Amino acid sequence: MSSSLLLQDKVAIVTGAARGLGEAVARAYAAEGAKVVVSDIDLAGAQAVAASVPGVIAVACDVRVPAQVEALVKAAVDRHGRLDIMVPNAGVARVAPLVATSYEEWREVTSVNLDGVFLCIRYAAPAIIAAGGGHIIPMASVTAKAACALIGSYAAAKAGVVSLAQTAAIELRAHNVQVNAILPAFIETDLVKAHRAEFEEQLGIPDFNAVIAQRQGRYGTPDEVAQLAVFLASGRASFSNGSGYVLDGGVSSSLL
Repeated sequence: MSSSLLLQDKVAIVTGAARGLGEAVARAYAAEGAKVVVSDIDLAGAQAVAASVPGVIAVACDVRVPAQVEALVKAAVDRHGRLDIMVPNAGVARVAPLVATSYEEWREVTSVNLDGVFLCIRYAAPAIIAAGGGHIIPMASVTAKAACALIGSYAAAKAGVVSLAQTAAIELRAHNVQVNAILPAFIETDLVKAHRAEFEEQLGIPDFNAVIAQRQGRYGTPDEVAQLAVFLASGRASFSNGSGYVLDGGVSSSLL
């Protein structure tokens, strides 16, 4: 491989990588020379991704379970001898008004989207420190900064992710670990497509795609998110720490 590759021989874990943003990040990292461990609660999906990208391995992991996250980090270190990059990406969403959301549904979303990020930081950071430093890049959402009806549990968890990333950046800075969050708007993934009809029905929107076209110009692509994740994991982002990178086509900057 060319020495000009941005992530040459770096070891990275990407959670929630069986599809969507996680898969795109894993592929982009591998293309830039990284040794990638993809994880997902859907092991078959993660294995399918790994089988299609040379050098990538798959590990089953439910990010809500501390022992499984710890084992995921150990698997990466045992296989490659180090860990340089952690991308806590695994996420779920529910579309419902807050007053129609049960506590169990609330916990289902927040346990994956926020608790899971905490656990990834908690267990990955010591391994990254042992490697001499590196990067943690949690996947948040523009909903952390701009509210969106019907996904209050998701937005609250993602706001927590941004705050968590800021705290981790401060605490880990002396150990040469940079922590920066990515805040995408609506990206054309299976997760977004799966809930499109619910938004239309519950908000009385005849065409959700038309709203996206008006508010953010178009859907973002997983690859656009992945390229930002590559930048943040590379030496080109050497002075970036504790930041939340909004990637939203301008939706959070405009009233209409």
